[in-house]
Amino acid sequence: MEESERIGFYSIGINILLVGIKFSLAVFSGSIALVADSIHSLSDLISSVTVLAGIKISKRKSKIFPYGLYKVENLVSLVSSLFIFFAGYEIAVSVFLGEQDLNIGRLPVAMAGVVLTILITYTFSRYELHRGKKIGSPSLIADAQHIKTDMLSSGVIFFGLLGGLFRLPLDKVAALVMVFFIGKAGLVIFLNAIRVLLDASLDFETLDRVKSIILEDRKVGTINALWGRNSGRYKFIEADIILKVHDLDRAHGISRRIEREIKEKVPNVDHILVHYEPQKKETRTCVIPLARDKMTISDHFGEAPYFYLATLRKSDGTILEEKFLHNPFLREKKGKGIKVSEWLVQQGGDTVLTTGNFKGKGPSYVFSDAEVDVHITKAKSIEEAVRQVKSLS
Repeated sequence: MEESERIGFYSIGINILLVGIKFSLAVFSGSIALVADSIHSLSDLISSVTVLAGIKISKRKSKIFPYGLYKVENLVSLVSSLFIFFAGYEIAVSVFLGEQDLNIGRLPVAMAGVVLTILITYTFSRYELHRGKKIGSPSLIADAQHIKTDMLSSGVIFFGLLGGLFRLPLDKVAALVMVFFIGKAGLVIFLNAIRVLLDASLDFETLDRVKSIILEDRKVGTINALWGRNSGRYKFIEADIILKVHDLDRAHGISRRIEREIKEKVPNVDHILVHYEPQKKETRTCVIPLARDKMTISDHFGEAPYFYLATLRKSDGTILEEKFLHNPFLREKKGKGIKVSEWLVQQGGDTVLTTGNFKGKGPSYVFSDAEVDVHITKAKSIEEAVRQVKSLS
């Protein structure tokens, strides 16, 4: 049995106990207000049974409801809010219109009994609210708020009995305050349930957390769109992203990795769908290692004194930008090839021409991971190498 179901059964038991205590106190003291309050607790009992039914139904999936019946919980929350509104109305009617024939001698015992019910409802509502928030169950949260109104109504009854004991009309003032807070609690639950039932967006904090997780992946270029909704306690999220890769299989693997990260770091995500598109570039940035004369192709990639970078338009091979860069790692003793390769990737290089083969060497892993195209060239001069690059565009 899930925790939400177990707490639902606890709620039913608590409400049965409260109905019994309040009705017994009503008969004992002759208080019509306590009779009304016992009826109010009976409505709590009905609400708790509805909550438990909603929790059990919400887990089911079928061909008609392939995404599950999670929103049943929110529907239950909506119904619970109506119970809360009714409770406020009930308290106002019982206090303002009810005729009381109190047994003055028994009022202290009745008041002690009311204090006991307040302690019971306070303790359990705090427990249920804490657990409901922890597991993300809107129906348990709504039920906890609902049970809390029972504590408030008991407070109203206590002041009514106190007023009867001293023949002071304190119950009417207390009733006005309690009805206001009961109505406010009911309105919050009602509006939250409506938001989910109408597929309102997830809260900003959740979407911002998801956005951060996506952008942590260095293969993500941009996020075109990000949206999500609640369904019961669960979250459904979709993202449309551009990946800095060209291979579709690799893009698919990255998107699955991002989905796993989101499910691990964001609670109660039932479904996450990442729409991905490989990054499309209209230009190509070519890297050519050069000797000290800046004209001849260097045979030693990591030890090349200079690198020529040319940005060409893919459609016609037109050179849009070109520059010569000094090799900043020329004097490095270890890992020179890897450091140069990483530096060139940072410079935007996506196509490398070299006279040697990188296979099994450090630069090959760097360029492979960054999806940089490596081409072996027999060109001796920069002009010949550029012509080869243009033929690739």
